[in-house]
Amino acid sequence: MTEPTEYIGFVGIGRMGANMARCLHERGFHLTSVYDLHSAAAVDLANELRVYPAQTPAEVADRSSVIITVVSDDTAMHAIFSATDQTSLFGNARGRLFVNCATLSPRTHQDIDGLVTERGGLCLEACMAGSITQARKGTLYLMCGGKREAFARAESILGKLATTVRYIGPAGEAAKIKALVNMVMNSNTAALAEGLGLGAALGIDLTLLRDVFSQTGAASRVLETDGEDMQQRAHDCYFSAAHAAKDSAIALNLAKNLGLSLPVAEATLAQYQRLIVQGKGELDKSAVAELTFVDRLGSSPTHG
Repeated sequence: MTEPTEYIGFVGIGRMGANMARCLHERGFHLTSVYDLHSAAAVDLANELRVYPAQTPAEVADRSSVIITVVSDDTAMHAIFSATDQTSLFGNARGRLFVNCATLSPRTHQDIDGLVTERGGLCLEACMAGSITQARKGTLYLMCGGKREAFARAESILGKLATTVRYIGPAGEAAKIKALVNMVMNSNTAALAEGLGLGAALGIDLTLLRDVFSQTGAASRVLETDGEDMQQRAHDCYFSAAHAAKDSAIALNLAKNLGLSLPVAEATLAQYQRLIVQGKGELDKSAVAELTFVDRLGSSPTHG
């Protein structure tokens, strides 16, 4: 017996959402519609994929059985799942599966899961590790939280977006792990920026230094993805400094609620907040190196 065809819509088509939609489209899934606050972007992607450019989130839910949401933060998530706005996703929740891919606070995922359940729908958090390239190629790492029923229904779709789709537990549990992943990644990024910045100040060849780092205890995934960009001041955005700050703050809030002090994560957050104050929050997180190279302080990067 074949499984019923799912009709998939997207709410939030920024750097990640748009490329996830393209990925599923190329793999033969039936996409119905896309929505974004930036309506021009929605129209452009709808034309590219030959789907409907929805004017509201409710229109996406009306046309779809599965709705994938990729929004920026808790505030945006509550807006598209507003219980008081008839144009929100709750206008057509019954029988739908909502797959929420943004990095949000665990409490928000739990709250939305409860509200969707009350309205006869299913909800799954599918927290992403990876960036634009992985979203486009379908090689993300997805950590999922919610009801097993929701995971089972979503798994075949998510399997085309990721090389690993891992069920973590009930709503909010995957979000906790994702917050820790990004907290550690952000701290590694800030530490790498300090190492390269100090190396530059000491007159060390940074290509040589990166090579030594890669073969010693200083090696990391961040070195692979961000090291050369830091050296070349190439900060085209794959994961923004503003998102890094948001995600570190989520993890630190979890720690605060437990009475834990995490000084390294706190210092990292402060660095990313400095970038935001300087108007560099939309640069890639690698731009934290602009704060650690002596000859760059007060100047602008050549890319971004």
